[in-house]
Amino acid sequence: MEPSHHLCVCVCVCVSKERRDAMWISLFPLTLVWLSTTQASEACQTVLNKCQGHVSWTSCYEDKIARCTVKGRFMADFIHRRVSWTQEADESPTPQHRLQISPSALQRSRGASEEEVLLVATVINSTLFKLSPPLQGTGCGRRITLDRPSPRTVLGGLVLAVRAGNHPVRDLSQAIKLTFKHNKQFQVETGACVFWQESPLQDGTGSWNTSGCDTSDNGSEFICSCNLLSFFAVLVNPALSVDESDAVNLSYITYAGSALSIFFTVISLIIYICLQRRRPEKAIGVHLQLTGALLCLHLSFLLCCFWVWQLNEKEDDWVCRGLGLLLHWSLLATFTWTALEGFHLYLLLVRVFNIYIRRYLLKLSLVGWGLPTLIAVVCGISGVYGKYSLELRDADNRNSTAEICWMSSHRLSVSFVTTVAFPCLVILCNSCMLGLVVFKLWGLRAGRGGAESSGDSEKMTREKWMKLWKDCATVLGLSCVLGLPWGLASTTYISLSGIYVFTILNSLQGVFMFLWSLALSCKSRPDNNSSIRDPSTQKMMTTSFNN
Repeated sequence: MEPSHHLCVCVCVCVSKERRDAMWISLFPLTLVWLSTTQASEACQTVLNKCQGHVSWTSCYEDKIARCTVKGRFMADFIHRRVSWTQEADESPTPQHRLQISPSALQRSRGASEEEVLLVATVINSTLFKLSPPLQGTGCGRRITLDRPSPRTVLGGLVLAVRAGNHPVRDLSQAIKLTFKHNKQFQVETGACVFWQESPLQDGTGSWNTSGCDTSDNGSEFICSCNLLSFFAVLVNPALSVDESDAVNLSYITYAGSALSIFFTVISLIIYICLQRRRPEKAIGVHLQLTGALLCLHLSFLLCCFWVWQLNEKEDDWVCRGLGLLLHWSLLATFTWTALEGFHLYLLLVRVFNIYIRRYLLKLSLVGWGLPTLIAVVCGISGVYGKYSLELRDADNRNSTAEICWMSSHRLSVSFVTTVAFPCLVILCNSCMLGLVVFKLWGLRAGRGGAESSGDSEKMTREKWMKLWKDCATVLGLSCVLGLPWGLASTTYISLSGIYVFTILNSLQGVFMFLWSLALSCKSRPDNNSSIRDPSTQKMMTTSFNN
């Protein structure tokens, strides 16, 4: 019995082991499939970080985001769910973004036997999208550079990524609707709905494309209608908004500054006339003409502002047109004499010797007053002057209108050429001249430093700091004389503080000219103290030419 029992147990064990091995062999492929599926289904939270290592990260992201699973904590700005293709999908990944996809679009994106469609919607930082460099090619025997338009700002700095189904969808018969809400702190002038298009070079760059997307703006949000699913954004031109209180403050600063400039320019004219009689120099004559132009500019500005208040909303009389001509002529005269100040400084610093210009001031006056008069007369005959109206909108979307006697609103091309292009050219040239002044002063100080190395060290240090202070004052004074504060107009497009700085400095130009005339008056007085008198600084401030 025992041998038989042992044999039975052994046979049973052997049979059980063979069945167990066969069972594991049959289940092994299923185990591999399960393990591969588990490894492929990665967390949606890590997809973006992993794809950034790829050259074409957008393609990687579109591929993996459809196969990932949401694990762990809830993602507030991420939608990853299955929706019915028979109903319109309406989702909002953030309070500022909303998407609506029609049933026909969902039907095209679904699989053949799927009853539901996977919908993915999220927002991505716009800095991850790198623009392609300008394309270059050849044509007609010469090199051609195809410059792309200067990139505008992405609204809110966020890009809306939308994907439905497992394959790309384009040329939809019924467009999807995307809504981008405005931020009240970020006012915009214009906006365009765009989608991201990868570069054919597959180098990780691309460009924003407007094809297939229509844009509408209702004042508080942009509504995009696009016939594809991709990465979407709204490119905008940011417009710096000024609150009503800031607008009132800026107006008061402008009026008060112009009134002070009128007062001090009159005093400056008296000082320059006295200096010209006591010490006839051509530099003083040029300063005198520039001061007169500034007086006309600030006086005509205040007259234009005050007169337009007396007119009705749509009224435009001959007085307003005449004041607009006077303001335009004064502005052109100011910039022309500013350019002539730079020319005079060029003759002083570059062509120092062997200078003979017959009737120098008369020739400068023909240019300084004749050119603005010619332009203003031609513009007046063409009928460009009138009441100018500018529509303003603050951060609360409240509209207001600013008016002045200037050029008519439909004559912007004339205004751009005469009051933007010409001043920019003058400021650029005078900036170069100021740089030359700084270089010359530095050279003079370096040359005289070795000759004065011996002596009382404490006295030399005191004189050194005094000369440095005088040089800084000379450079700042020349900056105002050369009209460089007008260059701060570029800061008005950046921040509100830039608007305040530009308004304060340019409304007080008459005050700065008075300080410069005062400095020249003090320099003209004889001073026997050699430690105070500095011929290098004096040379930068005054000069004379033969008649």
